Amino acid sequence: MLSCYSTPTSRMIDHMIHFAIDKVFNILQENKKNWQDMTLEPLNNNPFLVLAGCLLSLRTQDPVTRRATERLFARADTPHSILLIPESELANLIYPVGFYRQKARYLREISHILVERYDSQVPDTLDELLQLPGVGRKTANLVLTKGFGLPGICVDTHVHRITNRWGYVRTKTPEQTEMALRDKLSPPYWIPINTVLVLFGQNVCLPRRPRCLQCPIETYCEKHQVESGKPPSGLQQGVSQ
Repeated sequence: MLSCYSTPTSRMIDHMIHFAIDKVFNILQENKKNWQDMTLEPLNNNPFLVLAGCLLSLRTQDPVTRRATERLFARADTPHSILLIPESELANLIYPVGFYRQKARYLREISHILVERYDSQVPDTLDELLQLPGVGRKTANLVLTKGFGLPGICVDTHVHRITNRWGYVRTKTPEQTEMALRDKLSPPYWIPINTVLVLFGQNVCLPRRPRCLQCPIETYCEKHQVESGKPPSGLQQGVSQ
């Protein structure tokens, strides 16, 4: 087995990753039951809750997001009920998520648009979702995949970091990663890649000092920018749209 900080050659990575992505996914799927789940899976199939929960998660650590969404949805879980809460009170309700005042404003603006233009329903196209205040490609793709079960690749900081760390893509931004994965990744993996890699990134493939010795796919990984005594560069949890 390769050591935690060894770097395979490009030829090795081409063999291990480009031809073994099915095996990598199968191994991760088998292991995810052993990992602590800090995701918002109970919100699946409810596009509005997925939308609101993802909005709160931007630039926020996962445990903080989870607690904030639980408080919010216990009080309001529809566009109509969001609009009944004054913006200042809504901000206090979701505090301390990052940019909580701005997100409170976005929640009310989005809820108003949904009530007025979409009969309180969340639109199910990427273009329409991207027109909503505060909604970027990460959020829009998550709503499509988790809320509607439609094809899409949600690239958050975990997916961006891990696929680059593997050597499976070579990109600088989450949007570039999404485009690269659309070209390379088989469609059956488009929807599950986010859930699998978020859990993997929260528990094993951490942003700094990843737990390589505990990693079930350690021998498949290029370990790009993982060096002994030097934390890998990259985004922190929950910062990309």
